[in-house]
Amino acid sequence: MATGLTDPAKFKSYKFSIPFVGELEWEPDPTQRRAAWELYIELITRISTQPLDPDRGLLREAYNSLYSLFGSTREILRRHGPEVGAARETVGGIAITVLNKGIRPLLSYWHPILLDHEQLKPPSATPRQWERKLQDEAKARGELEKLRRSLEKYATQLAKMAGAKS
Repeated sequence: MATGLTDPAKFKSYKFSIPFVGELEWEPDPTQRRAAWELYIELITRISTQPLDPDRGLLREAYNSLYSLFGSTREILRRHGPEVGAARETVGGIAITVLNKGIRPLLSYWHPILLDHEQLKPPSATPRQWERKLQDEAKARGELEKLRRSLEKYATQLAKMAGAKS
């Protein structure tokens, strides 16, 4: 994370841009800051927000990690209640938009393709050996990397919204 972050809690409003959401103005609120921090921690500790080396790691693991963000995000938003909001300029609205416009499209396209491919795996092949035989593996990894870069930007903004010290 970059050094020298300005604590948004010291300002009436904070302008920033988040992938899949766009430019917005956010007004700091203690409940939203806590929810932003929890979302940030969930996001940065996932395998899906780390580069997936072309010769290591499995798409399946990355997709499972992305999918688990739906449950953890729901839990965080549920726990913090309506104060996190659902409007565009709230932590809740931002999180929901990133899930629905960023993560869901990738998973809904690639998950069934990978699942169909996995079901054909012979017992003698390792999961990684078989995954490499996926016809569009390079494309799937490329799209995952593009999403990862967007999620990295999202995580940076969540840290700023939470007022994280660097």
